[in-house]
Amino acid sequence: MQQIQHQASARLLVARLRRADNFFTRLAGLLGRKPLQPGEGLLITPCQQVHTHFMGYAIDVVFLDASLQVLEIYRAMRPWRISAYVRKAAHVLELPAHAASEVQIGDLLVLTGDKA
Repeated sequence: MQQIQHQASARLLVARLRRADNFFTRLAGLLGRKPLQPGEGLLITPCQQVHTHFMGYAIDVVFLDASLQVLEIYRAMRPWRISAYVRKAAHVLELPAHAASEVQIGDLLVLTGDKA
């Protein structure tokens, strides 16, 4: 199971990472799923824009470049919203609302563990 660590604080940001890295998993994202629990996250690759249409809960949305440096953050993005298009983004990390409270633009995240 892969995990994501916040390098600046050495805190484990995501203990149970799911990936959306093909057409179908990216299309579905979190739609039709229960809210993410603490320690869970979804890494969408490639991704430069997201929406929260048809979702019943808020999420934190972290846009990352190819080296997992934070480019943009939407904190507690409510349902029925669309993010800006982040041209330099390679990935988007979706987290439970407020899970990215200590993450700042410019921070580096670290991916660890085996891809299951």
